[in-house]
Amino acid sequence: MSLLLEFPHMAQSVVRGVYEMRRPRDTKRSTGWVIERNARLYPQDTAILFEGTTLNWLQFNQLVNRYSDMFKARGITHGDSVAVMMENRIELLATAIGLNKIGAIAGLLNTNLRGEALTHCVKSVSAKKLVVGEEMLDAVHEIRTELPLANGAEDYIFITDSGETLCPDWCFNFTGILDTFSTENPAETGDVTLNDPCFYIFTSGTTGLPKAAVMSHGRWYKAANGFGRVGSHIKHSDRFYITLPLYHNNALTLAFGSAAMVGASVYLRRKFSASQFWQDTREYNVTAFIYIGELCRYLLLQPEKPDDGDNPVVKCLGNGLRPDLWMEFKNRFNIHRICEFYALSEGNSAFTNLLNKDETFGACLSPYTVVNYDIQNDEIITDERGFCIPIKKEQTGLLLTEITAADAYDGYTDKEASDKRILHNVLKQKDCYFNTGDLIKQIDVGFSFGLPHYQFVDRVGDTFRWKGENVSTNEVETVINHHPDVEYSNVYGVTVPGCDGRAGMAAIKLKGKSFDLASFAQNLDQQLPVYARPLFIRLLNEMEVTGTFKLKKGTLKEEGFDPGQVSEQLLIRTPGGQGFEPLTDQLHQQVLGQQLKF
Repeated sequence: MSLLLEFPHMAQSVVRGVYEMRRPRDTKRSTGWVIERNARLYPQDTAILFEGTTLNWLQFNQLVNRYSDMFKARGITHGDSVAVMMENRIELLATAIGLNKIGAIAGLLNTNLRGEALTHCVKSVSAKKLVVGEEMLDAVHEIRTELPLANGAEDYIFITDSGETLCPDWCFNFTGILDTFSTENPAETGDVTLNDPCFYIFTSGTTGLPKAAVMSHGRWYKAANGFGRVGSHIKHSDRFYITLPLYHNNALTLAFGSAAMVGASVYLRRKFSASQFWQDTREYNVTAFIYIGELCRYLLLQPEKPDDGDNPVVKCLGNGLRPDLWMEFKNRFNIHRICEFYALSEGNSAFTNLLNKDETFGACLSPYTVVNYDIQNDEIITDERGFCIPIKKEQTGLLLTEITAADAYDGYTDKEASDKRILHNVLKQKDCYFNTGDLIKQIDVGFSFGLPHYQFVDRVGDTFRWKGENVSTNEVETVINHHPDVEYSNVYGVTVPGCDGRAGMAAIKLKGKSFDLASFAQNLDQQLPVYARPLFIRLLNEMEVTGTFKLKKGTLKEEGFDPGQVSEQLLIRTPGGQGFEPLTDQLHQQVLGQQLKF
């Protein structure tokens, strides 16, 4: 379809989407309002398909209402927080929206977390209750005594899954009495505004344990319109494939939100499967899907088939698709529109590839600036007046997004952590910007209505992205530094050929000459999620720091894991390996040649 043929619908979508995006924050709109509207406008149209179950919008709204009624009966009211730990399934959406309908907040827990990190997340959102799926019982049971919740059924709500495990005596079995609760729309939904928080989305942030980013109904509503109507041109007739975890904004806000905003349907999968992906799109007539860069890479790694391009998908929405894979992915699978975007869970603005330009995350309609940044010393460069210096067109710089009434900053539940991301007097006195912590560069995309288009370059400071997850270097360093053989560590991300994001590497100074690698690897496995565990180790003689005793990462990142540049001992944890081994020239060449699949 040419841009000319597409333009009438595109123009209509953009106008409507932009109008909805700019609604005042005190407007009575919410996730629950959208679901109720869909039940009224499209009652018999399919809302969700999941593992053999199909619900129309009326049925889904009624299910959500039963959850709302249950939470009200359990004493949950406007502004309360409830932690939720469940894999992708209809019940997770019903739980989250059910809470939202009565003005409560769903704290969506990463199902990979265990132990201290999971305990921290529940505590950090001051959860009044914890909803636990049958499939997550073991993880929650392990930390129950550490939580500020009663150990009985008063504070734990059980949602059945396969039915193989019965509700334990320390949980309230909601599923068993689901039908006793009301299907009527709760009156409270009419009082929820765009300014109210709806979700807590956990992000690694830049330091420490995971932080709870505040997602307001306004940001959900704005993103669903911006990425759905404006960027992806999602229509009521579309079917959105969601295979990313719903505890992330990509799936919950961008995919489900975009579909819900226009009453489109969703095909929900519990977990991503590269081998089943295109078969699913054909079987369920999927026209759009949500991606992260890793998902696209996994699909490209699948053996080529003659019918790769014979699928119903015409558009996809996501972030992290590398420029060097973009055209191969687009052409092999015959995808017309790739709506790459740039946004942060805790941020206040977003970039969208509205014009369907290749190899870019697009442009931003909100105020922002890109400024000079000293990567080596990890600091912003300022002029003699103390103001930031905007970059020239061909340069790479740090993205800062202006905080205004229209582009409010919700931040984290932790005010101190939120304030650290705010910069004042950036370009002039009394202005205020959010520091994204990301480096971007402008690229030439031809005619673009005068809107500069950008590519993502790197994440600065203390966070990098691997396997679609943010990794806090501070959190990893804390775990490593607790090992008895380690004096200090410096963690950073390094580029691995053929992989999206950056793999973890730790430069370590030992206390002595001994290093128990077996116990070290075992400790990482016990304390960190898979995506946060370093794959490379560099044993340093001395740890280099700045004048203010800040660990230097610039040179370490540049030298990476190349034995030709590094004189100290290098170690590697090969895919599937139980521990670390010396990184030989042969292994290094296997990494470069992509013979080792991380």
